[in-house]
Amino acid sequence: MNVGFLSTRLAGTDGVSLETAKLAAICSRLGHSVSYCAGELDADGPPGMLVPEMHFTHPEARWIHDHSFGVVDPAPDLLSRIASMADTLRHAIATYINDFAIDVLVPENALSIPMHVPLGMALTDVIAESGLAVINHNHDFYWERERFQVNCIGEVLSTAFPPNLPSVQHVVINSLAQDALRARLGVEATLLANIFDFASAAPALTPFNHDLRTALGLSDQHLLILQPTRVVPRKGIELAIELVRRLREPAIRTRLLGKEAVLLLTHHAGDEGLDYLQQLRQQAAEAGVPLLYAADRFAPVAGERAGQKVYSLWDAYVHADFVTYPSLVEGFGNALIETLYFRLPALVNRYDVYKADIGPKGFDLVEIDVKGDPRAFAAIDNATVDAVVEGIMDPVTRRRAVEHNYALARQHYSFEAAAPIVAMLLARAQRDINRGQEDAIDLPV
Repeated sequence: MNVGFLSTRLAGTDGVSLETAKLAAICSRLGHSVSYCAGELDADGPPGMLVPEMHFTHPEARWIHDHSFGVVDPAPDLLSRIASMADTLRHAIATYINDFAIDVLVPENALSIPMHVPLGMALTDVIAESGLAVINHNHDFYWERERFQVNCIGEVLSTAFPPNLPSVQHVVINSLAQDALRARLGVEATLLANIFDFASAAPALTPFNHDLRTALGLSDQHLLILQPTRVVPRKGIELAIELVRRLREPAIRTRLLGKEAVLLLTHHAGDEGLDYLQQLRQQAAEAGVPLLYAADRFAPVAGERAGQKVYSLWDAYVHADFVTYPSLVEGFGNALIETLYFRLPALVNRYDVYKADIGPKGFDLVEIDVKGDPRAFAAIDNATVDAVVEGIMDPVTRRRAVEHNYALARQHYSFEAAAPIVAMLLARAQRDINRGQEDAIDLPV
């Protein structure tokens, strides 16, 4: 079958893009053809159709977003502008489906969280009209995010985010979302956790990446603490800064053999504005913490840009001594699974999905329990700091923990664990296609 993945952006190192690439790889291994359609695509990605209007940063999409959320009274022209852009996108979606002969469409979070309201409406209309087989991959829902709670488009949200249509199979990445979808829509969703290709050997030092520390102004005498997430408020990065501040205290630094802890941010800020990055920089400056915001030095694939080396995200893991993952809210936890794959010790905040789905499996991580307040610095207490230092400096403790975590993660979050679930979803889609062929209609473009 021809499987088409569609989203606002399928490029870079954000969680949705990374997870989509993994799902596409599994589909390919199962013998299917894959393609992409989005507002941003990587040059080295699968074949696809670029539709700039699908990107959530498109000026019209951004205007609609900003006038839909945080307000209760709609602007006079809001609904008409949603409808107009949705109409444009309907034609683009239909063109993609026809030109790429799509059998199964996989929206990636485009029908889950309303970063691009007209795109959700357009997709819903196309699916309802065509009866196309759809596997709707939901990474997070609008009701899980505080910033979407106040809005003036309730009917749009209830119709399209997500839609309840007969040809749509819903897939969620955690059990809390599964329960919520059942309660809200009466829909039974399939649970497919985030995954990683554990069958492939982890990248190591190479002639290309060996100088990463030097390129960032660091040496082996620095303790590289890695924060491998986007720079947005729900990531709780304030807590990572506080941990590094504690690790730089003279008594703690002595236990670290004099190494100087620094915090590296590898992902871009800006998806939700730049104010948060500025707040972090101010906190770090006041705390005396070296904060390296180096998003322009990392990309999905290593290479050169404007005469300067650009490293892969995996290169950052290769050089890291410890990983921080103090998220307040996560749909699942891509970066956490990556950390386990790279056999690195880590600190994790016990966000709700971690408590429900990940922690109970028995991973050996330094845990804190912060709910809502990223400046609850009391969580970085002496016991937490001691556990972090032990995980970094004690080779026996470190090896035992990371090997245990790797084996457990491979059991639950590998491609091999996910492949039977993906095969089942595609088999259901094929049955829907077979049943619906007599009623199939051509989409107007």
